Amino acid sequence: MQVKIVDDYAEISRFAAEEILAGWRKNPRIVLGLATGATPVGMYRELVKQYRENNLDFSGITTFNLDEYYPIAPEHPQSYRHFMQEQLFDHVNIKPEQTHIPNGAADDVEQECSRYEAALKASGGIDIQVLGIGENGHIGFNEPGTSFESGTHKVKLAESTIQANSRFFKDESQVPRYALTMGIRTIMASRKILLLASGERKAKAVAAMVQGPVTEDVPASILQRHPDVLLIADKAAAGLLNHLVK
Repeated sequence: MQVKIVDDYAEISRFAAEEILAGWRKNPRIVLGLATGATPVGMYRELVKQYRENNLDFSGITTFNLDEYYPIAPEHPQSYRHFMQEQLFDHVNIKPEQTHIPNGAADDVEQECSRYEAALKASGGIDIQVLGIGENGHIGFNEPGTSFESGTHKVKLAESTIQANSRFFKDESQVPRYALTMGIRTIMASRKILLLASGERKAKAVAAMVQGPVTEDVPASILQRHPDVLLIADKAAAGLLNHLVK
């Protein structure tokens, strides 16, 4: 695992966007795995800025998002489909039919998860997967205890995850208790992984991911076994990586 420690959140966002753009320049038909939540917002803003200022063409890009709440309609203002439209898709020329997010309103959850895995396989697989990390070490919505062999599946959200995400809703009671998420095996099949971490609240999870044992109790720890992971963290999130921070 490579570790890039930067000064602040703005620098995380710029550096992550440049990693995405570098991959796109090498392969304009790149397949990107995208994340939601607060951490990647700055990266999306930077990508939109570069797209506009440099007249870039993203029409060859295909995207797959990590997860979606369940049950939730795509048009719901707190759905991850709505989030991605607002933060990225409505501002660049990625073709709508090339953007993929699990259907949080699916009647048949198992069928939807199988469909999503099949679509990923048909795309040729993810070239660069963007991840955040939860305070409990989750990646995607793979909570502690999730099997490292899991594919896309329905998951019950941990109380800590519900509490952390309640800031995006009117109150905690409105946060869905379930989600559909790429599994850990699915994430690990990505050719390259960018994990973004910002703030002191993520420091324990980051340290456990990088320095702790590989255990399903800390889902992100499996990334130690991936051949190409880049952790981009600010000094606060990397604060417990004592051997790395000078």
